[in-house]
Amino acid sequence: MKSMIWKPEEHDRLVNAYLDAENHAPYEVIWALGVAIFCLLTAVVLIGNF
Repeated sequence: MKSMIWKPEEHDRLVNAYLDAENHAPYEVIWALGVAIFCLLTAVVLIGNF
């Protein structure tokens, strides 16, 4: 029977490095969309008042 003790392999390190580099939330895009929506809604309210 094969040993159940996990030993890190070279492939594991490469996969973890890839996931660390790629797996993140796009905070800049979320922030930019929030600012754009805020500006658009503000413009709609200001134009709607006139």
